[in-house]
Amino acid sequence: MIPVLTRVSWTNLSRDRAAQVLSFVVPIAFFSIFAVIFGGASGDGGTHRVTALLVDESHTTASEGLTKALAADPSLDLVTARRPAGSDARAAAVPLTRERATQLVRAGEAPVAYVLPAGIDTSLSRFDGRGQRVLVLSDPSDLVATRMAEGLLQAATLKASRDAAAEFGGAARALPVEDMMPARVERREVAGRRRDNGMVAFYAAGIAVMFLMFTASAAGGALIEETESGTLERVLTGSTTMTGVLASKWLYLLTLGVMQVMVMFTWGALVFRLPLLSHLAGFAVMTLATAACTSAFGLVLATLARTRQQLQGLANMIVLSFSALGGSMFPRFLMSAGLQKASLVCFNSWALDGFVKVFWRDATVVALWPQVAVLAGWTLVFLALARRLARRWETA
Repeated sequence: MIPVLTRVSWTNLSRDRAAQVLSFVVPIAFFSIFAVIFGGASGDGGTHRVTALLVDESHTTASEGLTKALAADPSLDLVTARRPAGSDARAAAVPLTRERATQLVRAGEAPVAYVLPAGIDTSLSRFDGRGQRVLVLSDPSDLVATRMAEGLLQAATLKASRDAAAEFGGAARALPVEDMMPARVERREVAGRRRDNGMVAFYAAGIAVMFLMFTASAAGGALIEETESGTLERVLTGSTTMTGVLASKWLYLLTLGVMQVMVMFTWGALVFRLPLLSHLAGFAVMTLATAACTSAFGLVLATLARTRQQLQGLANMIVLSFSALGGSMFPRFLMSAGLQKASLVCFNSWALDGFVKVFWRDATVVALWPQVAVLAGWTLVFLALARRLARRWETA
């Protein structure tokens, strides 16, 4: 009897596509995603390159040597010049100033910037701890990049010291450890206000967006149940069209999603001191845009699947994959530069970027237009795709 029951279980599994997806496809998909992120299979050796701006206010031999040492580091993408804001694409790049670098870090264009002030050349050779310090302008939302950049600065300083000693001595030689002077650093956070619980906003947004996708796909599955029970057929024989049915489902999912995000962030404000009241305008815009997009996404899954089991399998595979790639599970700045660009295909990454802009960078509503525009575009694409997939119910 036991062999018969075992064979029946395997037969049921062979007929259940959703169970097969959960058992074999989802684990492989997740393994592949994490292997690409942390295992070096991304095509760039897995190295996490830090983009850093550099402002040279010293213009001395020492500062030039330090700049060359930083630029030669393979873990650092050093930017010393940018085109002026609003200029033509053919305009020549100009050296960065302290003010321009501060603006770029605050806007999220780079997580960190070095400022080599005048007098830094003499400070690098002092043993009393005085003199000018290298100013590191940091974005507190990416502490990994900041600490990594500071470590690379020390390595570059020692390398520049050895190169200078070799040039002075006329032969390549290394300085003794006791003669190597590390750079003294002053860190200044320039993106928003310093917050002891700043990561609460990131995780509130990440978890909210991920469960919005799950909720929308599950609630959208009511279409499948209505089809199986014959309710949808009776509705379509009346005065309501399929477009009207989808519109009503989308509005329901939209209001449900807005309420879900509001509850999540209200809880964060009450329990974890999330600064919600001071960011209500930006929060409202991003919540509406995100809920609209995830609701349309849920309709696509519901119209694509044939059964509840298929919907569950699709939702688990796609939502979890999107959450891993889009940044809901861990910050995207931990990914390689190439994978960060590839993850922009996931609409939830734009939603997370918008919430980060609101709560980390104190961005105005106008500054949210790229994220809102992308989410609105995906919403229209998802609604059009759901409408086309739903034609099978009209012709059935």
